[in-house]
Amino acid sequence: MNSVCPEAASQVRNFDYEEAFSRNLGWLSELEQEQLRHKRVAIAGMGGVGGAHLLTLARLGIGSFHIADFDHFDTANTNRQAGATQSSMGLPKVSVMQVMAADINPELEIQAFPDGVDLGNMDAFLDGVDIYIDSLDFFAFDIRRQVFAACYRKGIPAVTAAPLGMGTAVLTFLPGRMSFEDYFQMQGQDEFEQGLRFLLGLAPARLHMAYLVDPGRIRLDLKKGPSTVMACQLCAGVAATEALKILLKRGQVRPAPHGVHYDAYRQALKKTWLPGGNRNPLQKLKLSIARKILGASLAASSQTETRDLSAVEKVLEKARWAPSGDNVQNWRFEIQDSRRFHIYAYDTRETVVYDFEGRPSQIALGALLETIYIAASEQKLHAVFKRMDDEHDLPNVRFPVYEVELLADLCHTPDGLATWIERRTVQRRPLSTRPLTKAEKQALNSAVGKDFSLQWQEGWGSRLRMASLLWRNAKIRLTMPEAFQVHKNVIQWNARFSHDRIPDQAIGMDKLGLKLMRWAMHSWARISWMNRYLAGTWLPRLQLDFLPGIACAAHFILVARKAPRTLEDYVAAGRALQRLWLTASSLGIQMQPEMTPLIFNWYVQAAQNPSSNPDIAILLQKLHGDLQAMLGDDILALACFMGRIGHGSPAKARSLRLNISQLCRLDDSSKRGSR
Repeated sequence: MNSVCPEAASQVRNFDYEEAFSRNLGWLSELEQEQLRHKRVAIAGMGGVGGAHLLTLARLGIGSFHIADFDHFDTANTNRQAGATQSSMGLPKVSVMQVMAADINPELEIQAFPDGVDLGNMDAFLDGVDIYIDSLDFFAFDIRRQVFAACYRKGIPAVTAAPLGMGTAVLTFLPGRMSFEDYFQMQGQDEFEQGLRFLLGLAPARLHMAYLVDPGRIRLDLKKGPSTVMACQLCAGVAATEALKILLKRGQVRPAPHGVHYDAYRQALKKTWLPGGNRNPLQKLKLSIARKILGASLAASSQTETRDLSAVEKVLEKARWAPSGDNVQNWRFEIQDSRRFHIYAYDTRETVVYDFEGRPSQIALGALLETIYIAASEQKLHAVFKRMDDEHDLPNVRFPVYEVELLADLCHTPDGLATWIERRTVQRRPLSTRPLTKAEKQALNSAVGKDFSLQWQEGWGSRLRMASLLWRNAKIRLTMPEAFQVHKNVIQWNARFSHDRIPDQAIGMDKLGLKLMRWAMHSWARISWMNRYLAGTWLPRLQLDFLPGIACAAHFILVARKAPRTLEDYVAAGRALQRLWLTASSLGIQMQPEMTPLIFNWYVQAAQNPSSNPDIAILLQKLHGDLQAMLGDDILALACFMGRIGHGSPAKARSLRLNISQLCRLDDSSKRGSR
């Protein structure tokens, strides 16, 4: 179409190719640089990787390009696409990138295909091309297969570099060697299966999956997935290097079924070899497993409608990430209209020994309300809460109902904590012992508001005393039959993520410990046998309680100004807790709840024994005495929450949440508070 970009025509006379690319020399000879000047590269797709490919190869000194894309830039492209700027929004990608490339080298010959590449223009797109660089959208399976097939027929080398997490997986297909179709085996498969085969074939090492924080962002049904600019830039660098070796016929090129996966986040490099491609027996097994996992994920995610969300739905999409004990999510929603919804909350005291009089559930409810309030502010809305149930003044309400109304508040400044709602996690592994700074503590103290304060247990001696208390507390948890069933129900085994429980990989134990725990938790009889003959509580107490209790910056107690009595008092504590947790997350500080000592103390204060085991009552009294000695009666009477805090990496494994359609599924039992 264009031989020289019109915008660059007036600059061609003053452009000095040799000077512009002289800094390539040394890594390239003068002859090699001149050879690149006369090479032609085809790139289909001018988005995240395509735009980066074009600009990288233009700076390498490639002289001619065929570029194709039918899309226009929009806001969602900003995080990764080279041409996505505020001034380019709504403009054709191929036109914007053509101008940017010509601004690097006005001598470029660029033939643009603004309607994309298809069977009708395939021959023209590949005419005279020395190499093809694949940059099509991940989900463009059919046209990708057709382009690679045409390259194979025409004897054109082809490279695909996939942006995965914060790295890239690269495959090269050379004439006369294994073809794209022979490797991926996508022909005749439905769209879901093609996507699965393409993804696992590109990256059989799966380096990127180790740090994916929210699998829910992978939406095969919407043809969307997370991306980073780092991955796109790495793709461009690696693919350009592969192209250089092919075009100059220098250096080793290892074509498919060989590949390379480099991940910058993990600082890991894996050279892959997949004989037979997706026909490989081991690869078939991986595909089978992934088919089940992603199939279930697709089924769940497809329940969410793709229409524009109302104000209520936008708020709830974020608010559903509020914390709750063991990820129970002890609430359900009922949307009334675009600005109003009801919350039907409940507690689990009848089935969960840790939910003393429903207080932990009420604290979780408070965290939900605060999360709703913060999420509403992000939409320039003000959330107003009204209790609807008839037991407002009673201290021991089981099933509170709230009406939430979202009022327009255009003058309201969005709460910056909204950014951290989905990122907040529980970190159960050891943290840095570096003390919190004065500024960090001041921010955390301010976060809980005027009705609460934080009591700190800092320094080596205080942390050791707290770790010792947690060690003794853990023995109660692990020898109480009433707690066994709770633990058995809340753990999801062989999982990094869980939508309604705690994945075993987030518990904080090593692999050997998890294997022993899973075997023992088959039955209470096994637990009792291990506890009696093999000191079965020692390993989990050491890994889950004592060592993390020492390895942190501090332990804290959330203290109310007045003794909490009613549901509303504990709801208020939950609101303060959530602001504390989100503030900590914004400061790069990790947290872990340590509530069971406080919960067991409540049992003692109420003269109740939560267990059928009479020995537990003795241990509870001792624990109560330890807390009294450590905190004092005054603090203990006002304490609402305990936790561990410190600097460290966010948890790699975490609990997710049910989607909104599941949380809005109501029946009569839901409205009575049953789960």
